Parts: sequence; C-alpha cells; structure tokens
Amino acid sequence: MVQAAISRTDARMKLLNRQVANCMVLFMKLHRYHWYVTGPQFFTLHAKFEELYDEVKGHLDDLAERLLTIGGQPVGDLKGCLETASVREATGSESPEEMVSAIIGDFQTMIAELGQGMEAAEKQGDEATSDLLLGIKSSLEKHIWMLKSFLG
Repeated sequence: MVQAAISRTDARMKLLNRQVANCMVLFMKLHRYHWYVTGPQFFTLHAKFEELYDEVKGHLDDLAERLLTIGGQPVGDLKGCLETASVREATGSESPEEMVSAIIGDFQTMIAELGQGMEAAEKQGDEATSDLLLGIKSSLEKHIWMLKSFLG
C-alpha cells in the first residue's frame, strides 16, 4: 500500500518535471523563432512568438513552484531540461510555416502529457496540481486552434 502511494507521487512529480523541462526548451525555441522569423508574415509571427514565450515563462514558474510545494525538485539546468523534455530544440532551418507547425506539434505533445499529469494528480487527491495543468492545457488548445487557422 505504501509503495503504491510513493509510486503515484513519483509519477505526478515526474510528469510535472517533464513540463518544467518542456517549458524551458519551448521558451528558448520560441525566442529563436521570434528572433529569426523572416518573410511576409514577419510582424504577425514575431509578435505571436513573443506572446507565446511570455506565456510559457509564466507556466514554467508556476509548474516549478508547484513541484517545490509538493516536495519535488524541478530540473534547473539546460542539460537536464534537454534530457527530460519531450519538446525538442529548434533546428535553425525552419521556414515560418514550419515554425508554426513545430509549435503546434509541441503543444499537442504537451497537451497529452498534461492530461497524464492531471490523472496522476487526481489519483493523489491533488486538485491544485490538476487545476494548474488544466489551465495550461486549455490555453495550449486555444493556441493550437489559432495557429492552425494561421496556416489555413
């Protein structure tokens, strides 16, 4: 019984930590896209990528602080983030449309993982963590809709 409870707690913390890492990698990726986007949609995408990295920065802090609150340790170095994240760095060769598609894919990956985190939190009776993850999930879903609309 005790081992099962520890296992669920570890799963919840592991899932939270993966989102910390995802946000850190995504924060850098969105900055790169913000800096290097070119072409006719420059002004639109430059501003959108800035909006997104500002939002991701808030999620990063919220996730790390929640993890600390429940006794976890958020990954705190770039090497650890790259090893832990399911989101991958930008390649540096993306077209503006590929940048948007990559972000959609990253958000879809994160949404699936946030759902897993919500399930793990709910099994622990941790409504605060589940609620935090739901808020992030809802925001990412809306961004996917908008980014897909941008692509046409």
